[in-house]
Amino acid sequence: MSKSILHLGVLGAFLVLFSAHVSAQTVSGSIGDGTIRRGGTAKGAIILTIPGDLHVNSNTPDSKYAIPTTVRLSGTGIRLGAVSYPKGKKKKFSFSETPINVYEGKVEFPFDVTVPSSFKGDTVEVKASVRYQACNDEVCFPPRTREVVMTVRVR
Repeated sequence: MSKSILHLGVLGAFLVLFSAHVSAQTVSGSIGDGTIRRGGTAKGAIILTIPGDLHVNSNTPDSKYAIPTTVRLSGTGIRLGAVSYPKGKKKKFSFSETPINVYEGKVEFPFDVTVPSSFKGDTVEVKASVRYQACNDEVCFPPRTREVVMTVRVR
């Protein structure tokens, strides 16, 4: 077997492991107890779960090179409150001269959903787009965007 074929095999295996590792973060969401009344407001939350050997940059990473975590919400016929970003932890890594503000483990991003009393439908759909950059203790990976759709019944 030639060295170039061996190198391609090693590179391919690395890319498969890299892709699986970086995809290990999960994004989920919920709104209240699954129902909301017309004219009412419910609490919602987006949950980003990060495996133990990774972290993601916080919304304010304190580094011009680190891509911040952002949550964007959209919905039709409703009012969406601002997303609250939790404080991260300042940590020093080998790839950065100064500490970076990061999220680890399970991170919750709360928000409010208000359904006007004039709302005509039976359900509300809220879409969330979460952009983050995952890193380990040595390197940061390309940023990713995950989307989640939450549906709640209107009563």
